[in-house]
Amino acid sequence: MAELKRTLGLFDVTVASVGIILGAGIYALIGLAAQSSGNATWLSFLITAVIAIFTGLSYAELSSMFKGDAGEYDYLHAAFNKPFAFVMAFSMICAGFISAATVSLGFAGYISNLFPIPVLTGAVLLVLVMTFINFIGIQESNKFNMISTFIEFIGLAIIVVLGIPKLGSVNYLAMPYGFSGVFSSAALVFFAYMGFESIIKLREETKNPSVTIPKALVYSILITSVLYVLVAMSAVSIVDWQVIAASEAPLATVAQAVLGSNAFTLLAIIALFSTSNTVLITLVTTSRMIYGMAKEKTLPAFLAEVHPTRKTPHLAILVLMLLTLAFVLIGDIGLVANLTNFFLFATFASVNLSLIVLRYKCKQTKRSFRCPGNIGQFSIIAFLGFLSSLFMLLYVVKNLLGF
Repeated sequence: MAELKRTLGLFDVTVASVGIILGAGIYALIGLAAQSSGNATWLSFLITAVIAIFTGLSYAELSSMFKGDAGEYDYLHAAFNKPFAFVMAFSMICAGFISAATVSLGFAGYISNLFPIPVLTGAVLLVLVMTFINFIGIQESNKFNMISTFIEFIGLAIIVVLGIPKLGSVNYLAMPYGFSGVFSSAALVFFAYMGFESIIKLREETKNPSVTIPKALVYSILITSVLYVLVAMSAVSIVDWQVIAASEAPLATVAQAVLGSNAFTLLAIIALFSTSNTVLITLVTTSRMIYGMAKEKTLPAFLAEVHPTRKTPHLAILVLMLLTLAFVLIGDIGLVANLTNFFLFATFASVNLSLIVLRYKCKQTKRSFRCPGNIGQFSIIAFLGFLSSLFMLLYVVKNLLGF
């Protein structure tokens, strides 16, 4: 059977992770976040950053122990049992295609402000185009990611620069619904950090993955955390949080308030690159997880087939496209984002718990990275990641039920 090709270095993998993280929530969901947390939206992003760092460090150690593309399935299978591992790994696959649908709807919200294209039509077209790039090859996907990540970073930098003169002009702890609103917002915008865990599925296409992937995980979370907090503070400093909450293109609305209508168009175009890039990388990493699980005979074997010329898992890519399109048709970005987060937090809690178990179960297994903060073999960081994931899962359920 054909094998995937190793072409990605530390810079490539870090940029891939930064690209997928940056593209989703900050462009597509900051408006929804502001509805619950007001001027304290930055605090929602900070809370989720801390949770992401806890879980990211657990992933970093686990990814240095296992060699396959199946990711969470490998970790949970080793720590617990095969049925539980399958359920939680399948949850991550669900999070993958539902999140791709979420960001596609975010993309469509921006493009509908520029062109007379219905939201669902724009989202469907994006999934089809990004699926094609995914099929063409990992190098082509990586090139698109590099360009898009640079563009989306510039867009966020513009918001930060525009907000610098106005920093301190509002009360950043003003919470319309108190801390409960901030935590509800955090449960939603955790979606914005989705991606740091996805790069473990690129092991078979990464050079020296046991060292490269843990470093890329940590670097990407730190980079995006700082940028998210600065953008959120700048946005509410420039425009009233209620205006941001009401906008379908929130960051474009912020830029327009300072620079006029041309800035709205510029930021909307940047947001199109950002959201499309997130969809692409999500489709790439999720298709590799499907491929990895199929190689281990946990999913149907045909999903492990690699295209003879493109060297991509083309049947896994096709199935993933169909699942993503099904959730695009729901059309409600807030609902779809919360569904994604439900699967994410459940899986992250399990992954953190698996590290705690494997510290005792696999003491002799070689690790090129060890999660800091330990009491003997017990990982305090993984324990905090476990507790915080369960806590946020409760708020996701609250959001879904409308409490």
